[in-house]
Amino acid sequence: MNFAINSEQEEIVMKLLHYFITTKNYNPVVLHGAKNEIWLENLNSDYKIIRIVSNYIHNDEQLNFDIYRTKQIMKSIKKKTFSFKVPTLSIFLNLGDNVNLQENDYDFIKCLNVKNIDDIAKSNSLLEIFPDINKNLDYKEEGMELFIKLTGEINKKTEDDAIKAEDVFKVKKPVVTYAIIIINILVFISMYLFGNGSNDALTLIKFGANNRYFVTELNQYYRLITSCFIHIGLLHLLFNCYALYVIGSQIENFYGKVKYIIIYLVSGISGSLLSICFGNSLSAGASGAIFGLLGSLLYFGYHYRLYLGTAIKTQIIPVIILNLMLGFTLSGVDNAAHIGGLISGIFVSMACGVKFKSTKSSIINGAILTLVFIIFMLFLLSRV
Repeated sequence: MNFAINSEQEEIVMKLLHYFITTKNYNPVVLHGAKNEIWLENLNSDYKIIRIVSNYIHNDEQLNFDIYRTKQIMKSIKKKTFSFKVPTLSIFLNLGDNVNLQENDYDFIKCLNVKNIDDIAKSNSLLEIFPDINKNLDYKEEGMELFIKLTGEINKKTEDDAIKAEDVFKVKKPVVTYAIIIINILVFISMYLFGNGSNDALTLIKFGANNRYFVTELNQYYRLITSCFIHIGLLHLLFNCYALYVIGSQIENFYGKVKYIIIYLVSGISGSLLSICFGNSLSAGASGAIFGLLGSLLYFGYHYRLYLGTAIKTQIIPVIILNLMLGFTLSGVDNAAHIGGLISGIFVSMACGVKFKSTKSSIINGAILTLVFIIFMLFLLSRV
């Protein structure tokens, strides 16, 4: 973004950009074909979108068209962010005298007419959400000195964000993923060395396969986790280990080893719990935990969608839907475990937090949702 401070309007633009980007953690949104306007996004703010519009609008007809176009862009943003509502603040800097603008909502679009800095101080709707905006728009510098200061601090914030993103996406050795895969293989081999193979019911029970009777009647709750490391047949083992290598290495890279272990184990246990809520056959496999990792990837992608592009819609969600559909159509697939792991994976990832993105309140909400979901499954289990 390049601006020259040669008018009051351009100075307001720079001050607003500086405030929203460096103080309120908004990020620029790249829009093709949008001229003389800047879009900023922060989904953790009351106003998810801030528009700074310097284009001249000289009558109500042009204003209505601008609002219509804004709504269309908002629909696209809703799809990308999985949001039902995207409250937007449009700050108009160049409205004609014939424009009849009311400071009210146009379907979650609030419009504000700002011709000078004093107009910001008079806007109750703006000050209600951003009470510190006035003091953050007051600078002793003027002219080129102000331009250098504002652009320098904006660029510094952008560089800091890039460094943080590089830290998150930097490839690290997936030690925990390798360890889980090795455990799965060792358990599989042991079932043949010390039992009658991975397809034998007695061997599955001996090694800790999941089953409602053993869990609820014999209080063998350890089966909720041991069953996540047992596989029935070589193809089952190979498929889950490959999926774990592809998805698990990404989650371990994005969240770190400790959070990854928590996500994996809680998702696996949740998948096992929901499985025995809806079935009483022997079940085993890492797929519940792997679906939890898919949910975790979905939650991470939501926060880093600017870096992942369309990967959420074109890759992550289709993989989840396809595997769930296969689970409903193929016999012998424990889809309850998949669904339990998926839901828990999202909630526990929220509780663990995404590096540099999650707020304290979202982490607390994630912990509460995870606990409520587990209690709900225990309640279902008590009713069967």
